[in-house]
Amino acid sequence: MQWSEAIAAVRVIETAGRRDIEVRGVQYDSRRVSSGDVFVAMRGGTTDGNRYIDAAIRKGAAAIVTDSLEVFVDLRTQQPELALALVEHGRRALAEVSAKVFGDPQKKLKLSAVTGTNGKTTTAFLLKQMLRSVGRKSVLIGTIETHVGDEVRESEHTTPESRDVLAVFAEGARAGCTEAVMEMSSHALEQERVWGLPVDVAIFTNLTQDHLDYHGTMEKYAEAKARLFEGVGAKAPGVAVINADDAAAEQMIAAASGCELVTYGIDAGLWRAVDVTLHAGETRFRLRSPRGEVAVQSPLTGRVNVYNLLAAGCAAFARGLTLEQIATAAKELRQVPGRFEVVAGSRAVGFTVVVDYAHTDDALANLIALGRDLVSEHGGRVIAMFGCGGDRDRTKRPKMGRVAGAASDLVVVTSDNPRSEEPLQIIDEVMVGVRATDVMFIVEKDRRAAIEIAIRAAKPGDIVLLAGKGHEKVQIFADGVVPFDDVAEAERVLRVMKDEVSA
Repeated sequence: MQWSEAIAAVRVIETAGRRDIEVRGVQYDSRRVSSGDVFVAMRGGTTDGNRYIDAAIRKGAAAIVTDSLEVFVDLRTQQPELALALVEHGRRALAEVSAKVFGDPQKKLKLSAVTGTNGKTTTAFLLKQMLRSVGRKSVLIGTIETHVGDEVRESEHTTPESRDVLAVFAEGARAGCTEAVMEMSSHALEQERVWGLPVDVAIFTNLTQDHLDYHGTMEKYAEAKARLFEGVGAKAPGVAVINADDAAAEQMIAAASGCELVTYGIDAGLWRAVDVTLHAGETRFRLRSPRGEVAVQSPLTGRVNVYNLLAAGCAAFARGLTLEQIATAAKELRQVPGRFEVVAGSRAVGFTVVVDYAHTDDALANLIALGRDLVSEHGGRVIAMFGCGGDRDRTKRPKMGRVAGAASDLVVVTSDNPRSEEPLQIIDEVMVGVRATDVMFIVEKDRRAAIEIAIRAAKPGDIVLLAGKGHEKVQIFADGVVPFDDVAEAERVLRVMKDEVSA
């Protein structure tokens, strides 16, 4: 592609240097630059890509896009033949250049985007499975995994930079995908990492306290989520699917004034779940909608998954599935890794061990309530083990402690991903909430030991909830990252316990 074509859609302030060069790719990380690439240097929250322009040029960058006037002037003077473009918004330019270089793949896929504090990952996974059930081939971009059709790879971020999103979209288009499903985090919406992506169906799950270390207030957090329904560098989505039972529903509905509106819920909404029946490993309800009514049965567990099923079902309907097709797909849905994942071998010892990603007070409350529902018939106890991440919103720590203490029979407080913080300091802040309740508790800084304590404390009929990390395979400390998997650790303890009984 010619450089002049690559920047044709970019809002450029000024250009310099050659315009007749061929460009082969686009990068924003100088370490990934290859000969012939466009390097987009942009200022971010923690670093400035303009510092790495020289490194990008040494690696063969054919053209530079910069959001720094000073850098532009220096390069124009020192390297007059270098293809240059000065832009006001580096991230927007990255999206616009990438779209052209990758052949505008965002125009070849129908995009469904999910935002919300909790439920994004599960809703995205369920929607992708529903689309697949009728033969649709999809791209999926989310917290846990990225899918290109049937190919699965681990995800590095919930919502990557626009260049990486568009690269995956281009792969998907070449592989015959016609749909894309992705999670859009509040960070990505605020930072415009999703600039220019045309959203066909936009989904809002819920809003509870999280990420205030970044957004500052719940009002700003909600405003970031609402940007999905207004369009970020693109027109407003065609359809807005909004949880009517959530307190933030009205704000999202107001933001979605340019969309066709679909609301869902248990207590409110145009699409309702009625006659809900919940059991371990099974959820049943009747889906009542303006287009008719259908019985839904799913192997997913809990009230929270009723909402996830409703969100995915509404989006699937907006993408052309019938009520009957949605109900048929629901029977075959599989659970998302790390979302109420029952650990293999736990029921063989007479109790249930569950790993879940719950890392906010609302998500933890929902998880414990679900655990309580599952053991209430036979009087079992709920044992909750959790911690709070470092370098994140500190105000939720005592709230999570209070939620766990108020609803559990035994709480084990441990470390999550402490990052740069001292683990015991984080635990002390959590314990303010725990001590405000009458619950029995154990404090164990070492997460591996805490998992063993929680599981060994269980008796037949109990449920052990290992919360906070879910699908994650590492633990992050100030001095580095170490491999760590809650599921693997729980399986290890259960194997030892089984061997002890056999002996």
